[in-house]
Amino acid sequence: MERFDVLIVGAGVSGIGLACTLTAQCPGKRFAIVERRPRLGGTWDLFRYPGVRSDSDMLTYGYQFKPWLDARVLADGGTIRAYLAETVRENGVDRHIRYGLKVVAADWSSTRRRWTVTAVDESGGGEPHRFEASVLVMCSGYYNFDAGYTPDLPGLDRFTGRRVHAQHWPQDLDLTSQRVVVVGSGATAMTLVPAIAPTVAHVTLLQRSPSYVLSVPSFDALTERLSRIVPRRWAFALARKRNTALSRWIYQACRRWPQKMRQLLIGQARKHLAGSATDIAHFTPRYMPWDQRLCIVPDADLFTALRSGKASVETDTIEGFVGDRITLASGKQLQADVLVLATGLDVQVFGGARISVDGQDYAPQDHMLYKGVLLEDLPNFAWIVGYTSLSWTLKADLASGYLCRLLRHLDAHALDVFCARDTAGSRTDASIMDSLSSGYITRARSRMPRQGKPGPWQVDNHYPGDRTRLLLAPIADGTLTFERREPGRVSA
Repeated sequence: MERFDVLIVGAGVSGIGLACTLTAQCPGKRFAIVERRPRLGGTWDLFRYPGVRSDSDMLTYGYQFKPWLDARVLADGGTIRAYLAETVRENGVDRHIRYGLKVVAADWSSTRRRWTVTAVDESGGGEPHRFEASVLVMCSGYYNFDAGYTPDLPGLDRFTGRRVHAQHWPQDLDLTSQRVVVVGSGATAMTLVPAIAPTVAHVTLLQRSPSYVLSVPSFDALTERLSRIVPRRWAFALARKRNTALSRWIYQACRRWPQKMRQLLIGQARKHLAGSATDIAHFTPRYMPWDQRLCIVPDADLFTALRSGKASVETDTIEGFVGDRITLASGKQLQADVLVLATGLDVQVFGGARISVDGQDYAPQDHMLYKGVLLEDLPNFAWIVGYTSLSWTLKADLASGYLCRLLRHLDAHALDVFCARDTAGSRTDASIMDSLSSGYITRARSRMPRQGKPGPWQVDNHYPGDRTRLLLAPIADGTLTFERREPGRVSA
């Protein structure tokens, strides 16, 4: 059994960021990353559908400690994987990653003050591996890697064409000259349609309800020009601050002036649709902006595909399937050689691992998140989950910095156990993601940790507030409890 001070689950953006921050800020800590996939990248290794790219600008999606120095605003999956690989090499993290191991259980022992983590080797016949760690950090995101969400589509088994889910794209799938129907209205569908439009016979975006689509430039010409005058790192650091502020402003404006922002977003879509046969009704959602995530497209590529005639959009529900035909509630029929389900994520807490304390199962839906990082009543455990309203990595960077501050606090005061305890009855019935009404969020409401009243138990997705709470506020605040290290025990 291997023993570590810190065990990180997941070698995606969050896990790599935490490992690099640990290396820099807590150089004496022994740590490992356990990753179930055979390669680096997490989400970016899993998703391989055509055109897969970031849906946040890369200046804020990149790490603060490793600035993104490319003027491309939205990067493709391969470029992001290369960025992550370069990051682990530069920081010496690559030698700490154990690939091909799926964590299935973790139990905290109050007497031993350690986690025992069980993982299985999925590539080697399910052989079990066990680790011990003082601190366990889940960086595996919040969705099921094994299966995406598939809605109940009546008569789907009668469809005679090829059916694929975007989360598990077959690398041998050739869409050349095929009639394709993409079912979905989120970021994946908005990315797929323009990516495949040039080569297919026709692609139809079939959505149950419209989404807001915001077009952004694919290239940051201003920052690129500035980088010729000042050092490149300075130029991109300034652009990162600008984009962080701009993203926050857009989100806050949508919340404060929803009708005006609605008009602005729909007006932009109408402008981009000029010259096409597509009705603006397909881009006129029933909800207000940022009740669900905005869909970001580079250089209006989705609208370009629609204007070309190679792509079209239908807003309707599916009544059934017969052969290669899809019957809609309106009575209209669509023909498809290939049906692509871009229908969203299946949310899963802790990667599906069973978490327990002294043998008793821990139910995250019955507990709160402390400062958006630590779980109530779960000792020496953290869960790094990024922002939903800003770039994921902005929050992941803050959470990593906070955990390093916490570990240094333990060492400085001869402590080895921390745990967040609620003594004031702060819990509410709201989940930590109730600010959004997206389908994958509402479906998972009963599985997510609860929201607390104002204070450290409230997850508000507010970057300046989180920066103060996580990087500047005192570690010992009366809510976080500690246990003193026993004589002779090695530090966490």
